[in-house]
Amino acid sequence: MAIGGEAAALVVGLGAGDDNIILNPEFDSGLDNWTGNGCKIELHDSLDDGKVLPANGKYFVAATGRTDTWNGVQQDVTSRMQRKLLYEGTATVRLHAAAGGGVSACQVRATLGVQTADGRQQYLGVGKAQVSDKEWVQLQGKILLNSTVAKASIYIEGPPAGVDVLLDSLVVKHAQKATPAPAPDFENLEYGANIIQNSNLDDGLKGWFPLGPCTLSVHGGGPRVLPPMAQESLSLDDEPLNGKHIHVTNRTQTWMGPAQVVTDKLTPYATYQVSAWARVAGAGGGQPLQQPQNINVAVSVDSQWVNGGQVLARDERWYEVGGAFRVESKPASRVMVYVQGPDAGVDLMVAGLQVFPVDRKARVKHLKRLTDKVRKRDVVLKVTGGDGAAAAAAGNDASSGVEVRVRQVSNSFPLGACIMRTNMDNEDYVDFFTKNFNWAVFGNELKWYWTEPQRGKVSYSDADDLLRLCSDHGMCVRGHCIFWEVENTVQQWVKTLSTDDLSAAVTSRLNGLLTRYKGKFRHYDVNNEMLHGSFYQDKLGKDIRAAMFKTAGELDPDALLFVNDYNVESMCDVRATPEAYIDQIVGLQEQGAPVGGVGLQGHVSNPVGPVIRSVLDRLAVLGLPIWFTEVDVSSANEHVRADDLEVMLREAYAHPAVEGVMLWGFWELFMSRDDAHLVDAEGEVNEAGKRLLQLKREWLTHAHGHADDNGEFKFRGHHGEYHVEVTTAAGKVSQTFTVDKDDAPLVLNIKV
Repeated sequence: MAIGGEAAALVVGLGAGDDNIILNPEFDSGLDNWTGNGCKIELHDSLDDGKVLPANGKYFVAATGRTDTWNGVQQDVTSRMQRKLLYEGTATVRLHAAAGGGVSACQVRATLGVQTADGRQQYLGVGKAQVSDKEWVQLQGKILLNSTVAKASIYIEGPPAGVDVLLDSLVVKHAQKATPAPAPDFENLEYGANIIQNSNLDDGLKGWFPLGPCTLSVHGGGPRVLPPMAQESLSLDDEPLNGKHIHVTNRTQTWMGPAQVVTDKLTPYATYQVSAWARVAGAGGGQPLQQPQNINVAVSVDSQWVNGGQVLARDERWYEVGGAFRVESKPASRVMVYVQGPDAGVDLMVAGLQVFPVDRKARVKHLKRLTDKVRKRDVVLKVTGGDGAAAAAAGNDASSGVEVRVRQVSNSFPLGACIMRTNMDNEDYVDFFTKNFNWAVFGNELKWYWTEPQRGKVSYSDADDLLRLCSDHGMCVRGHCIFWEVENTVQQWVKTLSTDDLSAAVTSRLNGLLTRYKGKFRHYDVNNEMLHGSFYQDKLGKDIRAAMFKTAGELDPDALLFVNDYNVESMCDVRATPEAYIDQIVGLQEQGAPVGGVGLQGHVSNPVGPVIRSVLDRLAVLGLPIWFTEVDVSSANEHVRADDLEVMLREAYAHPAVEGVMLWGFWELFMSRDDAHLVDAEGEVNEAGKRLLQLKREWLTHAHGHADDNGEFKFRGHHGEYHVEVTTAAGKVSQTFTVDKDDAPLVLNIKV
């Protein structure tokens, strides 16, 4: 008992320090401070005649008599856990068969259960791991408590009922901040240099080898210009190729094709663009192509597959394959680039394969020129006196005339972020969110599985709270999403419905959601990820998707109705090519669906400008507004992450068809991807966050000078809200004005 008491005194006094906030963490004081969460707990020094022994100390605990997945050993940490501090937890766990025999491996989770001061219940994941009864496993993770709590407990859960969960030790400490890595050194990197040897095949097959027992040969008749995306990155116009290509025959597996080893040619953290011409033909060139074929430039890094770009060949023409990849650590063994994908028996042809490091900063000047055309407007401020005459400079001395200071207050381009209900309780989070974004989207709180997890039990309380926050700060909101077409996102009770009951439930969902929030959401993602799922279409027929759009449009005519999908912008997924997206949208429109916008999620890895812009150009032919709806980028190096984010934001802002960008979060632990946050859990802005703020400053226009002899002051500025101050000998006049999007100059009269 003395050990537990001393630990309690130490930890309560130093909750934000380096000490474990878990009391009696290795059960040296028996079961003191521990309880069962819906089950019994037992102290052991061994099990199964000594086959199961403690991993660390002298004892471990078994949670027995479990009748539900959430049952397990727990400890109350209410008085020892501080809000807005990042904690890291490590639990050593194992499974055990309650009645002897073996148990299947399954996921075990450490969870923080919280009852907030206002009575809400929250469950926050600390960490998870796949665990078996064969050995002890460490489960690790991090946790941030946003809310003021009435009660907080950490417990171990996850396995099916009847399986005992063993806990050897639990450590939860304030997480120490790691020193960020410096920016990568690219001083000796030769941007634009192709790392593929003998790409033009002037030396036959030198440097190439067949992957698998297929046959390579060199032929003429191939393309004579570089693929367009490579031309744009390399700033080359009509760079000639010699028309030679590799012809691959005798392919008996999809992975067979031409390959090269490039291990020593890669620089960690550099972004490599991939570009090639590729073509398929029936076996021996004499058989007709039976179906569309996937062609993929793949990169094998220490035997791990990395996607360098994909295209779906629908016929026997030459197709451009484009993409990008990055290696973030020095390879342990070898890196191989190879071209693969078509069905066994299908011939594959490859020409002009380029793999080169991209100087992404070199494109910025070009994007700034495009931005100046797309996101700015000429403004003429005409300063007049009370009699209507121009207030001009006195004589030839402009400095003694009319001084004009223009300051842009806000940019009107929609730049938003994903938020969740739990984030509302963190004042620092809310402050960053409301200061730096003008649109919002909810992470989960509007999804059907959130608002109606069990049939008939509908709650919009979390969505209402978030909507109120956005309304209080004058922010527009996207509605994400009414339905989600991917089956594993559909709640279990919906999956079990008959066709008639499912049809009625879909109608009820539409009526309930859109009637309740009519006029509140500017956009709706009607049926999320229809390129990747077909649950509702399979159950209710091919017309259901258009019917969802039509009903939504009738219930809330002012909302723009979007399609929304992932991987389209990356050229890395044959299910989600720009052409497939266009076909889907046109098909919906032909069925009468009022599709009002195109959503590109933007969960991008290693973005390269010309690849992104090529996709945007293709989709722009639809004439619909394009939005990046869920942008996040990921890199362990904050400087590289910042570069990735800048590529995405600049390409979007410089393209005339893009009308808004939403980030899929920004705060550590509240992102869908690791190493993607812009602000750490305790509120410190990292390099990626600083880059966002830098771009926001760049996209504000400020001007200062004097009116000319005609009383005019001219400038070209970003669209948005402005404040102008005019100073004359008679005094100062100030006013606000708005620069909307228009090709004609904005002329504003200012009387002094």
